[in-house]
Amino acid sequence: MFGREIVKYLIEWMDSPERKPLVLRGARQVGKTTAVNIFSKNFDVYLSLNLEKKEDARLFERNLPVKELFQSILLHKNIRYKKGKVLLFIDEIQSSPSAVSMLRFFYEEMKDLHIIAAGSLFEIMLERKHISFPVGRVEYRFMHPLTFKEFLKAIGETQAVDLLNTIPAPAYGLTKLYKLFHAYSLVGGMPEVVNNYARSKDITALSPVYQSLLTSFSDDVSKYARNNTMSGIIKHCIEHAPFETGKRIKFAGFGNSNYRSREIGEALRILEKAMLLYLVYPATKTKIPVIPDKKKSPRLQFLDIGLLNYASGLQQYFFQYDDLLSFYKGILAEQIAGQEMMALDAGLFVKPAFWVREKKQSQAEVDFLYRFKEYVIPVEIKSGKEGKMRSLHQFMDYSEHPYAVRLYSGEIKINKSRTPNGKVFYLLNLPYFCISCLSGYLQWFLKETESLNLHKIPLNPQIPPIPPLSKGGNCRGNN
Repeated sequence: MFGREIVKYLIEWMDSPERKPLVLRGARQVGKTTAVNIFSKNFDVYLSLNLEKKEDARLFERNLPVKELFQSILLHKNIRYKKGKVLLFIDEIQSSPSAVSMLRFFYEEMKDLHIIAAGSLFEIMLERKHISFPVGRVEYRFMHPLTFKEFLKAIGETQAVDLLNTIPAPAYGLTKLYKLFHAYSLVGGMPEVVNNYARSKDITALSPVYQSLLTSFSDDVSKYARNNTMSGIIKHCIEHAPFETGKRIKFAGFGNSNYRSREIGEALRILEKAMLLYLVYPATKTKIPVIPDKKKSPRLQFLDIGLLNYASGLQQYFFQYDDLLSFYKGILAEQIAGQEMMALDAGLFVKPAFWVREKKQSQAEVDFLYRFKEYVIPVEIKSGKEGKMRSLHQFMDYSEHPYAVRLYSGEIKINKSRTPNGKVFYLLNLPYFCISCLSGYLQWFLKETESLNLHKIPLNPQIPPIPPLSKGGNCRGNN
């Protein structure tokens, strides 16, 4: 078992005086049970139930009062409890409507008990079984595949973790971090895959694991379809989603099919509730709040880049490229950036957004928007020269602040630039892998532009060189 960032947030939850029963959300096989098992070391008593097992589910079928139910669980687990901190973990809780309803009573009558529930198809099952959920009496945390930093820890690259956590990352460490990030972009972040890769470092041996995961996803989700026809549509969407990832999609005819918009829309929304893919809708504003426009075509984001590579047959081509942007039309760079951005606020669920300006004679699209303090920061993934970022320039013309970010395969640097319309702005150029520390880099970026008085440098064809970059804080933006 390797450590996960979510454990830090579980410890914060454990120590909170306002603690409620916690529902841990995430796709199947992203490591929820393993994370809770690691976290359980902080307790004197650990009670673990899996409600897909009949003998565990029966405990909730008798509708016992909550304190009697707790005693029944202790007897079932053959544990004699006297005192100390207790963690009750209810896995696959969506399998039992009675267990879901009991969360309310645990919260109201046994506040000292620490309760975590988990369910991979939680939202789907709530709808299918018409389960009443105790709103206001539970809280949520979300788990995603391993981030780049977690991947480094899992394969024993502790020195690389230190380099990644340093802001700005030292120039001598960039080559190593690029190499490791390329490996992460190939393998992905599914725990079982990473565990096997950490032992063997053999990507060719991972195919059975990828296939097993994809098959289990298809079987698990499609069985909750309302009929056999919808089950087939869901399987079609899982099969073709890797080929549509990174693109703005139309529901009608998705994956070269004859399915109608309503059918594909329903299937994709089921898969989104299962957290296997995400429909990322664009925003049209440049300031907070960032409100997605669901009347426009969404962009598809897949669960994990390793699964994407395997399902779309891209693994064999990985070693021919050093720059992810030159590979598969740059879609892999966008997928991994989106995957990392979703996990930036560990334990929370924040779907990434992008920006569009759609006019007959002027189309523009910025890859990602990131909210930082009172700013909406545009994040572009580009390999070309700064001056060719036409969409970014259009965003900056509308923006009320002068800060932008480019992710690319280069060094860390800050440029002062201007749009064709004359708007002055500051561009933070970052290697792809720095996306996992974006908040920390933005904190450093704003301080750097202020300390260097960049706003006082006149913009002309001969811009004075920017002084050497100073050291910042750590990955979380602390000095």
